[in-house]
Amino acid sequence: MPNTLPSVAAYIAAQPQASRAVLERVRRIVLKALPGCEETISYNIPTYKLNGRMVIYFAGWQEHYSLYPISRQMVAVLREDSGAYSIHGSTMRLPLSKPVPATLIARIAKLRAQEANVRGQTPYKVSDPLQPRTISTRRGSSGSSR
Repeated sequence: MPNTLPSVAAYIAAQPQASRAVLERVRRIVLKALPGCEETISYNIPTYKLNGRMVIYFAGWQEHYSLYPISRQMVAVLREDSGAYSIHGSTMRLPLSKPVPATLIARIAKLRAQEANVRGQTPYKVSDPLQPRTISTRRGSSGSSR
């Protein structure tokens, strides 16, 4: 799918006025949580990569914004913090009408970086004092190609 927007700033500017401030806040949280990450557009949504590997996406919708991908291991680690938000498959939906959960989003970005590190064996260290070692991304040999 070709990218139709040249940047994350352009993506946010193209969103409805009511969601722009929330999306900009999510952007700043992710950039701070992942120092040195590459910010780009992929699948026509904001994408953040480390060492060439995709770490996290976000997207704005009419009444919510979403973070992708959210693994089952992350749900287990973040159970108490993420319980107030809808998780379907690998997507977490957060309502635009509620305050942005900055700490939760930063933890998700860091845990996703750790998962990408384990999968790709890239030299990116993530420090999350609350159970980061409980993440296991090992799957059977027929695991997802995501």
